[in-house]
Amino acid sequence: MANESRPCPCDIGDRFDYGGRGQEVQIEHIKAYVGKPPVSTDKAVLVIHDIFGWQLPNTRYIADMLTSNGYIEVDVVLKYLREQCGAKKIGVVGFCWGGAAVHHLMLKNPHLKTGVSVYGVIKFFEDGSSLLHPTLFIFAEKDEVIPLEEVTRLEQKLKENCKVDYTVKIYPGQTHGFVHRRREDINPQDRPYIEEGRKDMINWLNKYL
Repeated sequence: MANESRPCPCDIGDRFDYGGRGQEVQIEHIKAYVGKPPVSTDKAVLVIHDIFGWQLPNTRYIADMLTSNGYIEVDVVLKYLREQCGAKKIGVVGFCWGGAAVHHLMLKNPHLKTGVSVYGVIKFFEDGSSLLHPTLFIFAEKDEVIPLEEVTRLEQKLKENCKVDYTVKIYPGQTHGFVHRRREDINPQDRPYIEEGRKDMINWLNKYL
């Protein structure tokens, strides 16, 4: 990945030196990365990756982090989660355009329980305030992709129309990709916010799953 002088904000961050503890599987025509906790559970999290895909070590790291907190994690369809993993309570987490996909699912899919949209692009869903499920929105104060005025408009529309629990949180001084694209050892000044974002994500899932 490139540094922050590059013109594409989606290319910001650090590549993790991480292989993964889960396994790659073939599910019909889809390849996916699946992680299972050591104890049995009926809770699962669908992870929708960013533009770099689930093969990116950063994405696998987040997936395994969720697994270590007691969730089955898989980057495929809900049918597989229910039938092959025994999941009854399913949440969804997404990053960048994956965060926008989470927003879409929270508006359309009745089978999910909750969602976490991590710097999901708002412009695709500016009128998307009638959420079906509790949703956490994580944004960065200095995100070049998502201006703060868009976040403000979203929050106002949610306040006016949303009937379920939601939280919109802006992390000061952070840029696009900070939750899963930054290594704490390389960016010590950002470490408190990186850790806080990941903790908030897990706490939200624990609350609603």
